[in-house]
Amino acid sequence: MRTVATVFGIISCLLGFFALVLSLVGVKLSYLLFIDSFGPLAGFVIRLSMIVLGMALVALGQTDWQREIEEGEQPI
Repeated sequence: MRTVATVFGIISCLLGFFALVLSLVGVKLSYLLFIDSFGPLAGFVIRLSMIVLGMALVALGQTDWQREIEEGEQPI
């Protein structure tokens, strides 16, 4: 499950980044054209959210939750 979240996170982050950079230049990715149907501001926000959510998925996918739980139970 960790690998799947990491892969989806990387893909989402890269697609969002490329879509954002290319839209600033004036080029649009054909399979992401539906994003601009909501308007230019909404398209920009969706692209930014793709980047942020991709980073969050990578961070969550790489976290060792079992170790975090064990470290949290130790007394100070």
